[in-house]
Amino acid sequence: MATQPGTIEFLLDQLSTLSNVRAQRMFGEYALYHEEKVFAFVCDNELFIKPTVPGREFVEAAGALDEAPAYPGSKLYLRIGADRCENREWLAELVTLTSSVLPAKAPKAPKVAKAPKVPKAPGSPKKR
Repeated sequence: MATQPGTIEFLLDQLSTLSNVRAQRMFGEYALYHEEKVFAFVCDNELFIKPTVPGREFVEAAGALDEAPAYPGSKLYLRIGADRCENREWLAELVTLTSSVLPAKAPKAPKVAKAPKVPKAPGSPKKR
């Protein structure tokens, strides 16, 4: 079951106090970005936050630790229940803590222009 657009609208609204939060559709589901870092996935209308030390500690302190794969075969993520998603301040704090320790997106290497092929001179031998 693919994630409904309404779920993404709700989560983006809940995180509207943070700057630079966006969603990107991927394979019928969504990735969530903060400051251009992927911090979570939304699969089957459930929020899965990337596990980090500060994020895990924050969730454990709230008594809300629940780990599960976001999709079949994935590693374990912090599954955030609907009741926790309702708490705008708590969710924003979790995203801020998680995003703060994720590595910055590596810049793409510039494309190197290929040298144009030089036509062979007539009568030159073929390579084997």
